Amino acid sequence: MRLFPAFFYTDNTHVTVFGGGEEARRKVRLLAKTTAKITVIVDNEIDPGFAEEFAGRITLAPRDMAGQALDRSAFTIIACRLPENTEQSVEWAREYGVPMNVVDAPDLCDFTIPSMLNRGEILAAVGSGGAAPVLAKRVRTSLETLMPQALGPLSELARDFRPNVYAKLDQSTARRHFWEAALHGPPAERAMVGDMDGAKQALHELLDTFSSGTAQMGRVDIVGAGPGDPELLTLKAFRVIQNADIVFHDRLVSDDILDLIRRDADRIPVGKAKADHSVPQDQIHTLMIAAAQAGKRVVRLKGGDPFIFGRGGEELQALLGAGISTSVIPGISSALGCAASAGLPLTHRDHAQTLTFVTGHAKTGTVPDLDWDALARPGQTVVVFMGVGTAGVISERLIASGRSRQVPVAVIENGTRPSEIRVYGQLADLPALIEQAGIVGPALLIIGEVSAIPATLQTSLALEVAA
Repeated sequence: MRLFPAFFYTDNTHVTVFGGGEEARRKVRLLAKTTAKITVIVDNEIDPGFAEEFAGRITLAPRDMAGQALDRSAFTIIACRLPENTEQSVEWAREYGVPMNVVDAPDLCDFTIPSMLNRGEILAAVGSGGAAPVLAKRVRTSLETLMPQALGPLSELARDFRPNVYAKLDQSTARRHFWEAALHGPPAERAMVGDMDGAKQALHELLDTFSSGTAQMGRVDIVGAGPGDPELLTLKAFRVIQNADIVFHDRLVSDDILDLIRRDADRIPVGKAKADHSVPQDQIHTLMIAAAQAGKRVVRLKGGDPFIFGRGGEELQALLGAGISTSVIPGISSALGCAASAGLPLTHRDHAQTLTFVTGHAKTGTVPDLDWDALARPGQTVVVFMGVGTAGVISERLIASGRSRQVPVAVIENGTRPSEIRVYGQLADLPALIEQAGIVGPALLIIGEVSAIPATLQTSLALEVAA
């Protein structure tokens, strides 16, 4: 590790910036967000508007006063336009023993200026030692999506509330447990939606509970993991997964998403496969309720969306019935994710004005009792979840109800994942397509004219390339 990160306190601190051009201006914009006193040593000339932009925030000084400025500075930034001015400024900084950053000259720098993300009392910095500043900015941009603006007010609320915690909780362990509960529980949730008064009230209520020794009740978040690609998780789902103490997960949740769970969190597989319910549904309810009653932050992680053939409704009813605080975080349904991955529009003005989701697997394990006549109508797309094992019967009943034997179909297994398999054909050949491709599931059956669109687009692309 060539860089050692550290943060300067800027209260009652002086900083010197050399230069009057655009590079110096950018550095002053960063420094102006701090509490430091800033002296700008001006080159032969200063850009128009520079002084006006920072009026009342900076002190301008000529180069012959650089020594006085450096003598009281914690560090200096050198952003001169002329090479001879840069060289002289570097010599002065060394003479006064002031750490320096020299713009576009990493070999002369004592420190680098990282790409920064500011959220109130929370500051994240990403540096590359000057090797790849654009990559550092890309990482910062990724962090911005994970650090909502509300973290700023929340961090300031936590700062102001610390004396209350020290006054009521005299043990460091108790204080740590309090802050873990506060910053992952109701106070943080209220702050994240902008309810700072509610967040403050929740902090007081939580502190009263801790100081009285009352046991804390946990909560359960039912989270949709999407079709498998971790980049398709919602930001809220990612945050909740990262905060979980225990995760009960389905078989359909991809390994890449399971890798996002904290290493110290418990992972409990409760998945189901055809004719193999490793953990009965009632027992899953019991496990989640017990974990929440023990004060844990529980995540029920389900493939796709919890409320689309995911039994999320049953679990929500059970948890609320037991008095457990519960929320549902939607996920991208496997139908939407897999179709998008294949370039297959589920609706289309020319081909499908209706979209219907059905299950191919009834609660009893048999073919579900569906309205086959309605599903056989033209001008619609039918997406069948869990239909691999009953594909033959589904094909027969749709054809018997009037759907054309030649209507296009698509079968997508492990959609959005590296192991994804896509096959295309006609309704009459659906069982054969599945068998020939070795598809065992999880897979979606997509029935309707839109299923021919990916092949049409590929043919058109091939013709363009050939031309």
